[in-house]
Amino acid sequence: MAYKLYYAADSAAMGMRLILEEIGMPYELIQSTTDKHVPRPAEQVRINPNGWLPVLVWDEGAMYEAAAISIFLCDRHPEANLAPRFDDPQRGVYLQTLVYFSSTIQNAFQLGYYPDRFTDTPESELSAKRRGIRRLRETWSVINEQIGDNTWVLGEQFSAVDIYLFMLTTWLDPLGEHPSINEFSNVKRIADAVMIRPKTQAIYTQ
Repeated sequence: MAYKLYYAADSAAMGMRLILEEIGMPYELIQSTTDKHVPRPAEQVRINPNGWLPVLVWDEGAMYEAAAISIFLCDRHPEANLAPRFDDPQRGVYLQTLVYFSSTIQNAFQLGYYPDRFTDTPESELSAKRRGIRRLRETWSVINEQIGDNTWVLGEQFSAVDIYLFMLTTWLDPLGEHPSINEFSNVKRIADAVMIRPKTQAIYTQ
């Protein structure tokens, strides 16, 4: 069993690549781009007409959306222990947090990166960016409080949620006036712990 992952540096595909590495399954990277002025590979656009990354392909099918890919891979490879099982009490928080990351924190980033998606006129884009910065601080604060004294986001067990958290923290950019990760001590502690894992080092320090 092998996977293909449509991929670009600094995109959400990096987090999905890290999940594949932690699972230990073979995969092929198909180079793509996040530059909206550069054409995407035709198969990527056929699968995801939005043209966004990541896109995952396997023998029986294909899918997009990072949170969905995370859930799919972890459920397909339970031996990797990257997600609570269906009857685990933590399953609900696991799903809740992944969806919160994708629908709420990523949305806050998009307000800054793609303000034109949220406004009717170019004159309103600066306001959208400012709201995105405030929203990042609000949404990361919620996760910071949720973590509390836990070793990992869900408790004592490392999971795909920690990988997703780490991926999102790499997008915090002081040049974009984003809040510093240092404002969220619990988030930073977990991101630092993910960063020193060998497979993270192999991908994020290339």
